[in-house]
Amino acid sequence: MSDVADSPREIARAADEAPSRRARSRALRRFMRHRLAILGLVVIVLLVFFTAVGPHLIAFDDLHIDVRNRFQPPFAGPHILGSDPLGRDQLARLLMAGRVSLTVGFAAMALSTLVGTLVGAVAGYYGGLVGVALMRFVDAVLCFPTIFLLLALAAFVTPSVVSITLIVAATAWMEVARVVEGQIRALRDRDFAIAAEVLGASDLHIMLRELIPNAMAPIVVAATLNVARAILLESYVSFLGYGIQPPTPSWGNMLENAQEYLGTAPWLAIIPGIAITLAVTSFNFVGDGLRDALDTRLDIA
Repeated sequence: MSDVADSPREIARAADEAPSRRARSRALRRFMRHRLAILGLVVIVLLVFFTAVGPHLIAFDDLHIDVRNRFQPPFAGPHILGSDPLGRDQLARLLMAGRVSLTVGFAAMALSTLVGTLVGAVAGYYGGLVGVALMRFVDAVLCFPTIFLLLALAAFVTPSVVSITLIVAATAWMEVARVVEGQIRALRDRDFAIAAEVLGASDLHIMLRELIPNAMAPIVVAATLNVARAILLESYVSFLGYGIQPPTPSWGNMLENAQEYLGTAPWLAIIPGIAITLAVTSFNFVGDGLRDALDTRLDIA
């Protein structure tokens, strides 16, 4: 009896899932055709792999001091990418710094996306006074230049990986909130949302189970771009001396420590600069590829 009763539901569910599977397949094909996005994805995977595994595969650690090989140029001695003023291996420090910078980037992205999605969903769903108040607060925060807001917050906390992650996330959620608010406001009056409300679903259920899943495409794109933004912001604040503090390396403080040796040992700045450029550019390429792949207007075309 239950099989007979459930069969229409299963048929309806299968009918709903079939277009969704086709849409995902088309999105994947469009992403695979985006060569720069694929290149960016490969670079990101390699960066994550080497920063996670690389420090265990090289002969030196990032704190080992080799006084006899101070300022060794790349490929001119035992240190593959050269050494810094204390004789520390530049490759070891680059990999450990990448581990820190990427951790800050991914963690700040997760936090900023979560906060921005919740704020945007509430503002878009309720609208009225609640929506206006939340979005005017977002606009007020966006009026401050990001780097100055970041430095102002960093000046009041003890620098650490956790505190810098929280500060970067606190300055990066507003754009996500704006994107999500617009999407939720557009979806709020769609048939499926009205049907859920008529069936007695709670506001929280409608937002979390009906609206946000249907707004995931722009959220994913914004989250990807936020990783690049977080890496850059961490580099800014560390370069200015308010971020990750030595001896813990990050790409930003490696640049800060190298600025007085630009004339005598330029590789100290060039190598972490290349790492930052590769990471940020790759995440931007992936974000562009996801934006094109998830654009539903291309399905209509």
